[in-house]
Amino acid sequence: MSDIKKSKNYKPQTNLIHGGTKRSQFGETSEAIFMNSGYTYDSAAVAEERFAGDAEGFIYTRFGNPTTKMFEDRLAMLDGANYCYATATGMAAANTALFSILKAGDHIVAGRAMFGSNLYIADSLLPRFGVASTIVDGRDLNAWKAAIKPNTKVFLLESPTNPGIELVDIRAVASLCKENNIILIVDNVFATSVLQQPFALGADIVFYSATKLIDGQGRAMAGAVLCNDTGIADQLLTYIRQTGPSASPFNSWVMLKGLETLDLRVKQQSANAKIIAEFLHGKKHVAKILYPTHESHPQRDLALSQMSGGGNMLAIEIIGGKTAAFKFCDALDLVLYSNNLGDTKSLICHPATTTHQRLDADFRAELGITEGLLRLNVGLEDVSDLLDDLDQALAALD
Repeated sequence: MSDIKKSKNYKPQTNLIHGGTKRSQFGETSEAIFMNSGYTYDSAAVAEERFAGDAEGFIYTRFGNPTTKMFEDRLAMLDGANYCYATATGMAAANTALFSILKAGDHIVAGRAMFGSNLYIADSLLPRFGVASTIVDGRDLNAWKAAIKPNTKVFLLESPTNPGIELVDIRAVASLCKENNIILIVDNVFATSVLQQPFALGADIVFYSATKLIDGQGRAMAGAVLCNDTGIADQLLTYIRQTGPSASPFNSWVMLKGLETLDLRVKQQSANAKIIAEFLHGKKHVAKILYPTHESHPQRDLALSQMSGGGNMLAIEIIGGKTAAFKFCDALDLVLYSNNLGDTKSLICHPATTTHQRLDADFRAELGITEGLLRLNVGLEDVSDLLDDLDQALAALD
């Protein structure tokens, strides 16, 4: 296989199409799918060298695969990372990021507002293995500072958060981590590196559910975890090799195809979401909207300082609680009801009864996940059609 010509002068959109590509002897234009688990060697000596790490080459797809490597290299170029490892799902990436570097006796501090499964790992699963955890309001820098203990090893945050669209000052939290020799892990799934560059803001590890915007079309599941530090990379790779959360070659190929249009999709979906946020703000039956760059968002200045766009996700609080929220959702025609996100199709869901149902009711209320809150994934449909659909669904509440 031969590497495509590379240039450090290529812009991100070019790298999203060509970055990391390796072509076989057949010269295919679209990346090949290497659907195999094992590899052969020219000699026993070559196999020995590869297993010892003295020669390049693949030895087992749980350890590495040509198609998966192309996906990893391309995503690393976008994020500005030295290392990227693909996983089977986004939660496999989160699990790898945490369990590969934490051990019994360590302490983790996590932002309270994040995807429920990440919160479960931090608050429930890790303590079962001797890792203490403290959950804080991620918006409050003093809360992060006050939670630090002598054994604090990791800070974990998500920004913007799911589903309440809160923001964390990544640069400020990263600075606090550097001062205290703490590893900062960032879930960047809502923004992607098209809109937010956590490594440039000081993060040590970034992970994704590639199932979301990176795929963008609801086709396959995958995740990725990235870093720049060689020591951390060694721990991540060892964990993946020994425990097996590796991505499948086919799903890696799907993600490669997704990366080709990621920049275009994210920017257009963000443009659509911005228009929809303006449309919904102040509407009858709408208590509030939450969109990072909208003038009504309490953290708008922070969003503008660390994001190049607001993203495709917004939250809507419908007056009248669950009954009104359900009625609004059921009245929608074009927007589909689904708990997935990042899709080119517009999707809506009611977090209190779906994605965050298992959280304690008082904790949901603390996070702002009210009975009237809806999470809207804005897709690539003509925005005028989306506005018409939202408008008629609101009219159904009269």
